[in-house]
Amino acid sequence: MNSGAAVFNGTPNLSSPADGRSSLLLSPHPYPGRLIAVEGIDGSGKSTQLMLLERWLRARGYPVIFTEWNSSRLVRRSMSRGKKKNLLTPTTFSLLHAVDFADRLTYQILPPLKAGMIVLADRYAFTAFARDVARGVHPEWVRAVYSFALRPDLTLYFRVPIEISLERLLAGRAKLKYHEAGMDVGLSADPAESFRLFQSRVLEIYDELTREFGLRMIDATGEIPEQQRMFREIVQSVVLRDYDRQRAKGNHV
Repeated sequence: MNSGAAVFNGTPNLSSPADGRSSLLLSPHPYPGRLIAVEGIDGSGKSTQLMLLERWLRARGYPVIFTEWNSSRLVRRSMSRGKKKNLLTPTTFSLLHAVDFADRLTYQILPPLKAGMIVLADRYAFTAFARDVARGVHPEWVRAVYSFALRPDLTLYFRVPIEISLERLLAGRAKLKYHEAGMDVGLSADPAESFRLFQSRVLEIYDELTREFGLRMIDATGEIPEQQRMFREIVQSVVLRDYDRQRAKGNHV
């Protein structure tokens, strides 16, 4: 554990101010469970891959908990109202997501990690690092806001070109969502073009985050079964091998 991190009684202090140098993302978390996160732009297919991994892990008898971005009841109404009425600035949008994340961390991530379970997170703090900065929020400010975020044991980045992600999204529904297209940023009046411009910014930042935080990249243009095979192999070698050893010693559930 990073000696500069704000942690008391084994729990991150969510109210303590911190800068990037004291971020919990810089050192392994101290809990017996394992945290696996997936990242990628909209239309990357990461959610499908995580769902398949969850089924595979459960079938093998692993204790698994799933959590996803923007799922906290605490801010759901405020987020929905702000989006519908276009009231959110990039900063308030970022802060609401941070509150959502803090609530998820406290109630959906920390308890199962302490209990020795495997937590699967569909999006993590890196989503904020990419999207918020693409909306113009200062990267150091975003990192400071999320300095309480634990470091995942493994983060997979499903990388896909913009045109393929756009094609996938439009194949599944009639139109793009306002904020996923980055229409709030004012890059273009055309939703598809706005999506290309905004998500290109997000993609570029994800590439930088991959180098900075050691995200494992998977080519998300491949067939679903092949991507899943690669995903499972990485999880087996990076996470499960040591986790199984600890379980055999009686250190986990």
